[in-house]
Amino acid sequence: MFVGDSLSKNHWLSLLCMIHSSVPSASYVVKINGATGMTTYTFTDYEAKVIYHHSLYFVDIVKEKIGRVMKLDSITSGKHWLDVDYLVFNTWHWWSRRGPTQPFDFIQDGDQVYKDMDRVVAFGKAIDTWGRWVDDNIDPLKSKVFFQGISPTHYNGTSWGEPNAQACIGQKEPFHGSTYPGTTPMALAVLKKELKSIKKPVTLLDITNLSLLRKDGHPSRYGLGKLSGRDCSHWCLAGVPDTWNVLLYNLMFSKNQL
Repeated sequence: MFVGDSLSKNHWLSLLCMIHSSVPSASYVVKINGATGMTTYTFTDYEAKVIYHHSLYFVDIVKEKIGRVMKLDSITSGKHWLDVDYLVFNTWHWWSRRGPTQPFDFIQDGDQVYKDMDRVVAFGKAIDTWGRWVDDNIDPLKSKVFFQGISPTHYNGTSWGEPNAQACIGQKEPFHGSTYPGTTPMALAVLKKELKSIKKPVTLLDITNLSLLRKDGHPSRYGLGKLSGRDCSHWCLAGVPDTWNVLLYNLMFSKNQL
């Protein structure tokens, strides 16, 4: 099961395509549950399910009298994550979202309610809550837990040495070299810090640095349904998420997870 935002969906779709490529004649059934935000592909020949659960922040957003409140210390959707063999979590893409598309009006941390707060700090608190959920609910003998890592964007050409670049538009080659000159997403350090405090095994699928090199891997102007768009966040398929899944596959069946 993949749990997270549209980048989790990107990852999930990549795996579905890879499975179909390997067993193109396999029978499958698709079930979409709008109420829970879950989409399930069941490969009936193999009695295997590959599930995507749409969850932007992991933590709850509750409608109250004052408006929509994000509760940093509460996770109720975790009931959908129980008794799953492999769980792959991801969140960060929506944490900096502001304006009309922001799906909450206030942030609650304990007893305190704020109109807003530092989003990186809020992200860290949500990961802490998620980590406590893992410790309280996961049986490592039944479920393996992964965190997808922080997927980078390519909107600023200065970060790879092309200040005149129009984000990722027109990029046809990866960055040459193995060391990306720009900075890593600020959430990555926060995530790694929080993961260390989790007692149950959680494997970080650390895809940030290898994905930073792929400035050419985004849908660009073709990703938002119109040529005037500019999608330098998500990834083309086939493409970068396929590499994530090759790494995931090896970690899933590794006796000594990294």
